[in-house]
Amino acid sequence: MAGPTRSSGYSDLSSTGTSKFIPQIWSGKIVEKFYKASVFGEIANTDYEGEVSGMGDKVIIRTVPDITVSDYQIGQSLSNQTPEKANVELAIDQAKYFSVIVDDVDKAQSDLDLMGKFSDDASEQMKTKIDANVLTHVGANVATANAGSSAGIISGNLGLGTAAAPLTITKSTILDTILKAGQALDEQNVPETGRWIVLPAWAVAMIKGSDLKDASLSGDSTSIMRNGRVGMIDRFTIYLSNNLNLVTGSNAHTQILAGHTSGITFASQITNVETLKSESKFGTIVRGLNVFGRSVVKPESLVLIRATS
Repeated sequence: MAGPTRSSGYSDLSSTGTSKFIPQIWSGKIVEKFYKASVFGEIANTDYEGEVSGMGDKVIIRTVPDITVSDYQIGQSLSNQTPEKANVELAIDQAKYFSVIVDDVDKAQSDLDLMGKFSDDASEQMKTKIDANVLTHVGANVATANAGSSAGIISGNLGLGTAAAPLTITKSTILDTILKAGQALDEQNVPETGRWIVLPAWAVAMIKGSDLKDASLSGDSTSIMRNGRVGMIDRFTIYLSNNLNLVTGSNAHTQILAGHTSGITFASQITNVETLKSESKFGTIVRGLNVFGRSVVKPESLVLIRATS
């Protein structure tokens, strides 16, 4: 640090000077670190998480088949249906890990809980990585009828944007866009409770700058920094996320997602968290392994909006 200028004949007694009179002081506090909010725990169901034990596990999810209802005439022979429905597999085929080392000398000289701080940071970083993984996977597996220029399984004209021609959203059209997502779910007979929509920061800013901010947004006591929750509009719980998939190039856009908690299933387990002494250094290693799987089990419960501001 440069500090004030000195008159001629006055020695520099700071730690940067020749005499090193003023010692360095290490603060007992640490600068707060900001993390991206993770939303996967809010938009997916975890019904099968208890059946996961390790990497490579596979959970077979049974589904209810569609039963055919036919017209009946007196005296006719009945045609029996053999109900068949393909099972859905939840493969635990994803994994993330962290591994850090704290030198014994640093640990002895520090009044901070370095191991605890590093572990907390690793946990938050892990959630961010998993969140982006889940959101990207979901965007690639939305039902065809719930995306694109002809979205809407009944109407076929909702216009939710395409990769070649993303939807341009403005402050005056953002409500209409959210309502279209709701209509797409309505046409698929998706339940009204449990609906969510994940928006990028620029879209949430549009809502807050519009007339909707007082009439339709309702907050709660849950901090936005923990799960990104902003409020509610048209039966959707709104979440803000910076982990939505960003498509770059000439038609750059954000893949906005909406849906119902029945659409995605997620299972995760931290299989290993351990500390051990380093073989090559005088230090302690702390490392952890998190295995997880995510699967779109009801594509018709999800909506994809390709949009730009």
